[in-house]
Formats: sequence, C-alpha cells, structure tokens
Amino acid sequence: MAACAGFFFDAEPLGEPGVPALDACALCAKRLGRDSDVFMYRGDTPFCSEECRGEQMQLDAARARQAARSAGRRQQQSLSGTGSPRRGQDSRKVSVAS
Repeated sequence: MAACAGFFFDAEPLGEPGVPALDACALCAKRLGRDSDVFMYRGDTPFCSEECRGEQMQLDAARARQAARSAGRRQQQSLSGTGSPRRGQDSRKVSVAS
C-alpha cells in the first residue's frame, strides 16, 4: 500500500491571509473581540453594534429602492416607445398646420 501524502487545509476563508472573517465590523472596520457581542446580518456579515447593523440595513434598503426605480424607468421607457416601437404601432412625428 502506498503512503498517502497528507494535505491539510485550514478553515481560513479566502481574502486577506491571516485575518479571520469575523474579526472586524463590516461597516466601520472596528476590531471584534473574542468576548464581545457580534451582530450578524444576512447570515455571515458581522457588525460591532446594532447601530452599525441598522445603518447597513438602511443602506441596503436605499440601494434596493434605487434599483427598483431604475428598473421601473427602463420598463417605462420600453413601454412608451423610446426604446423600440411597440408592436403594431408606428412612431412618427406629425406637424400640424394652423
């Protein structure tokens, strides 16, 4: 039986070498102590306080509202004919003589 060349992998996440993922607040970068409370958001994002977590939640909500507005504008433009003409309708400029 051949000897197995043992490879060992540590559980260190990808990113900065030697810096575990839960060592700093995701918003203000304050170091998180081993004995301090950690406030989590979206599963794996750590924050040093409820205030930092709440601020990140507000930022995410604002980004979501902005993305929804942008998507609504794009949809409105496509429906109004500024993109491509709607099926069955020609878009023409008509001048009216007085």
